Amino acid sequence: MTEPYGQAESRAYRPAWLKWTPFLGRPPALTRRQWQVLGLVGAASFFELYDLFLFSLSLKQIQQELGIPEDQLGRLGALVRFGALPAFVITLLADRVGRRRVLLVTILAYTLLTGATAFAPDARTFVILQFFARTFAVAEALLAVVVIVEEFDPSVRGWGIGALGAIQAAGVAALLFTQVDLLPFGWRSLYFIGFGPLLILAYWRRALPETDRFTAHAESRSRQTSVLRPFVDLARMYPGRFVALAAVVFLLELAESPAGFFGPKYLQDVHGWAPASIGLLTFFGGALAVMGNTVAGRWSDQWGRRRVTMIFIAGQIAFTIAYYNLFGWALMPLWIVMVFMIMGANVTLKAYGAEMFPTSYRSTAVGMRVVIGTLGGSFGLLLESELYSTMGSHWGAISLLAAAALVCPLIVAGC
Repeated sequence: MTEPYGQAESRAYRPAWLKWTPFLGRPPALTRRQWQVLGLVGAASFFELYDLFLFSLSLKQIQQELGIPEDQLGRLGALVRFGALPAFVITLLADRVGRRRVLLVTILAYTLLTGATAFAPDARTFVILQFFARTFAVAEALLAVVVIVEEFDPSVRGWGIGALGAIQAAGVAALLFTQVDLLPFGWRSLYFIGFGPLLILAYWRRALPETDRFTAHAESRSRQTSVLRPFVDLARMYPGRFVALAAVVFLLELAESPAGFFGPKYLQDVHGWAPASIGLLTFFGGALAVMGNTVAGRWSDQWGRRRVTMIFIAGQIAFTIAYYNLFGWALMPLWIVMVFMIMGANVTLKAYGAEMFPTSYRSTAVGMRVVIGTLGGSFGLLLESELYSTMGSHWGAISLLAAAALVCPLIVAGC
C-alpha cells in the first residue's frame, strides 16, 4: 500500500527559491509536495505579516497625521487587535469546507483591506479597515500553520512551522519604512503597496492543493455535522489541556502586545532614532533574530516541544524587560535577542498547541487559541493605557505587564 501524505516520494528535491533563504539553515529531507506547500503558504504569509508590522512601524507617523492623543494609542491598538476575534469563525469554517478554499479567500480579503487603508481619511476609518484586515490576516496565518502541520511528518513539523515563521519576517516592511519620510504620501504609500498579492493570487488559486489529511477526514465525516460541532467536542473532550494552553497564550499576549506595539515609537521618542535607523535595525537585526524560528523548530523536534517552549518563553519575558529598561550600546543586541526569543516561543507554542488535538479539531483549536491571544493582547493594550496615566510612562507600564507573564514557563512545565 502506498504511504499517505507523500511520504513515499523522493526527498532529494530542493526548490530553486531555497538559495534565497539562507536563514533557514540546513533543511531536513522533504518531499516535492512538502516544499511546494511551504513555498506557497510562506509566500502568502509573507504579505500578511507585512500588513501587521506596518502599523507598529508607522505608529508615530500615523498618530501625527490622524491626530491621535498620546493616552489613546493603547486603546486604538486594542481596537485593531480585537479584529483577530472573528478569525475564529473563519477557522471553524475551514474545518468544514477545507483549508485551501478558505485560505485563498483570506488572502484576497486582507490584501484589499490593507490597500484600502492607504486612503483612510481619519482615525475611525483607519481602525475599521485595520480591524477587518487583522481578521483575515490572522485567519490566514492560522490556516497556514494548520496546512504545515497536516502536510509535514511529525519529525520535521517543528522545523516546517519555524521555516514558515522565518519566511514571514518583516524585512520588506522594515526596508520600505526607512523611506517613509521621503515617500510622496508617507505611511500611506506603504499601505498602498499591500495591493501586491493580487498580482499572484491567480497562480496560488491553481497551485495550492488541499491537504491530504483534510481530504481523508472529509470523506469519512458525516455530511450532517454542524459547523459548530468541532468547537463543542473540543470543549467537552480536551478541557484540561486547552485551559493550560489558553492561560499561557493569554498572559504572553498581555505582555507582548504592548511591547511590540510601542517598540518603534520607543526608539524614536526615548532614544531619538530616525525612521531610517529603525528600518535598518529591523531589516539587518531581524535577519539574525529570524533564525529563532528555525532554531526553535529544530530544537523542539530534537528535544521536545515542552522543554524548548519553556526556554524560549522565559527568554522572551526576560529580554523584553531588559530592552525597555537599559540604554546605550546594549540596546541593539537586546532587541535582536528579544525578537529571537519571541519568534522561537511563537513557533514552539504553535507546534505544541496544534499537536495537542486531532485533525478534526485542529483548525478549531488554533482558532480558539487566537481568540484567547486576542483577548490577552487587547486587554494588555487597554491596561497599558491605564497604567500610562498612572505611571506617566509607556515603558514602565510595559515592563510591569511583562513581569506578569513570568508564571508562563511554570504552567508549561505542568502541562
